[in-house]
Amino acid sequence: MLVLGRKKGESIIIDDQIEIIVTSVEGETVKLGIEAPKQITIHRKEVYLEIQEENKKAMSNVIDIGDFLKMKK
Repeated sequence: MLVLGRKKGESIIIDDQIEIIVTSVEGETVKLGIEAPKQITIHRKEVYLEIQEENKKAMSNVIDIGDFLKMKK
């Protein structure tokens, strides 16, 4: 893990296409602005993990097409 110190208004660049800017610091809260191409999805980690869990649940409900056709008869 790379750890960097940044002040309000400073930023970092990732892979020439993503810029993360420190927009404000209030107590223990740091607000970040993220500029990235539209095709790059950005989520807070807790939301990302929730999406992954929902995807796992959805995949466990997949029905084999052969089984589906048998049920249809």
